[in-house]
Amino acid sequence: MGIKWVGETEIKEKHTASCHCGAVELELTLPNGIENPRRCNCSICRRKGAIMASVNLDGIKILKGKEALKLYQFNTQTAKHFFCSNCGIYTHHQRRSNPNEYGFNVACLEGVDPFLLGDIEENDGVNHPADVVGK
Repeated sequence: MGIKWVGETEIKEKHTASCHCGAVELELTLPNGIENPRRCNCSICRRKGAIMASVNLDGIKILKGKEALKLYQFNTQTAKHFFCSNCGIYTHHQRRSNPNEYGFNVACLEGVDPFLLGDIEENDGVNHPADVVGK
């Protein structure tokens, strides 16, 4: 089961997320709350420093700002990282380890303070089994 409350904030089944400037707005379907919150130590995640959680691909609907989203890919070109082209905030990514899921930036959830989640698991993205050997 996922996290249903963060501090005083109830995580609803349908929860809104947005970038900093508000150009991008998403609706997330979170029937079990925030599932599998984690950090990753791969090169991009180390730099963005976000706490991510997972949702099925059909669990994210872009309500506003599809044209403002930019795609970034690197290494195996499997993961698709999306960020706002106006304010630069990472909103979500299609996962490399499970392409049937999006990872989303917990800090983008409206009214949620990710610092209230407590201890967060860290994934070893540096040694990901899908990495290109010999790069």
